[in-house]
Amino acid sequence: MSDPGFACGDHAACIRGAIDAAEARCATSGARLTPLRRRVLEILLEGHAAMGAYDVLARLDAEGLGSKPPVAYRALGFLVDHGLAHRIERLSAYVACARPGAAHAPGFLICRGCGAVAETQGAEGLSRPAAEAGFVIEQTVIEAEGLCPACQRREA
Repeated sequence: MSDPGFACGDHAACIRGAIDAAEARCATSGARLTPLRRRVLEILLEGHAAMGAYDVLARLDAEGLGSKPPVAYRALGFLVDHGLAHRIERLSAYVACARPGAAHAPGFLICRGCGAVAETQGAEGLSRPAAEAGFVIEQTVIEAEGLCPACQRREA
């Protein structure tokens, strides 16, 4: 049995849906999803693994879209700032947001075997205890490392 957090049935449809959601979000907020920003988002969407900024930059350079680090960092920063991507602190890498446009505090399941990353509802369980303590949560980072279903089968 496959976990939908680590794989989707129709990857091309997943990418199209995410790009459509990104375009709609940008149109609503007045932000510009430039061709370069769109391409960086597509690169992040192509796999379920997190990518470092220099990995993204290498892809952009190979496609003739830029070879200087600020090119990748600015595009990634835009995507993160507009809720279209997340930075995975543990890996110093980025993943496309699984729920663009939705207000959420995600958690991440990181496969130590293949590097796949699945986004989950991470910090929702902290809201009640924080409120009871009079604490206001401003930011959370929840990252768990383990094995995805495919890697578990390989190790069995």
